[in-house]
Amino acid sequence: MSSSGGADSPYSTLAISHPAESVTHVELHRPEKRNAMNRAFWSEMVDCFNKIAGDPDCRVVVLSGAAKIFTAGTDLMEMSDVLQPEGDDTARISWNLRKIVTKYQETFTVIEKCPKPVVVAVHGACVGGGFDLITACDIRLCTQDAWFQIKEVDIGLAADVGTLQRLPKVIGSRSLVNELALTARKMYADEAKSSGLVSRVFADKEAMMAAALEMAGEIAGRSPVAVQGTKINLVYSRDHSVVDGLNYMATWNMSMLQTQDVMKSAAAAMEKKSPKTIAFSKL
Repeated sequence: MSSSGGADSPYSTLAISHPAESVTHVELHRPEKRNAMNRAFWSEMVDCFNKIAGDPDCRVVVLSGAAKIFTAGTDLMEMSDVLQPEGDDTARISWNLRKIVTKYQETFTVIEKCPKPVVVAVHGACVGGGFDLITACDIRLCTQDAWFQIKEVDIGLAADVGTLQRLPKVIGSRSLVNELALTARKMYADEAKSSGLVSRVFADKEAMMAAALEMAGEIAGRSPVAVQGTKINLVYSRDHSVVDGLNYMATWNMSMLQTQDVMKSAAAAMEKKSPKTIAFSKL
């Protein structure tokens, strides 16, 4: 597995590697700080996923955490801009604070906006901002020892970068969402699986990462026109009515059906060949 991290990495908080053709692995990489999200992280994630979104060599992303846990959440030692925003009066302080919050929200929204599917693999703890992060991903996996916690009420604020908006659409139970958000209790792997937060649970990180990469390979082997169109329409339909979603889908496919990928895929299916045998053009 080729990897870039540390001194040679363009990022101080992320390590980027390419473990398989068309697969990009993004690893939260502050192991000495339990992958806590410092000021650099919030901007580096945006830059990283904007580049991935436009990279024709990438068809799918695997997102994980280095070392012992996925992430300890926000690094509170580096959040002075939120705790002490600039401004000459209440209006200006509020205006600047809103700009800061919306900037941080974009850190995870950029994952959702990225047309490449994102498979997130969680081990150990996933706390605070980590919960916001995983709810913006497309497929969630975890290890048996993983646990999840919406921590914000314990530090005196309402979660403001995505969990409260996305989690109700992820697990479906408003009661459970409210309980987790209002009590800050931990959710362990079995409950995460039964509630739908994650789709699969693995014995350890090694097994989980192997499965995540295998899944990424399956996705990468399909038509990028089909895969990216599927993600974009799934996200759109989640936030709109069925009628609106169908109309958007019809408008989308009136152009996207005009691709050689359909005929190539159909021919492979008739010959009982895997889509991974097809040489799809880059998108």
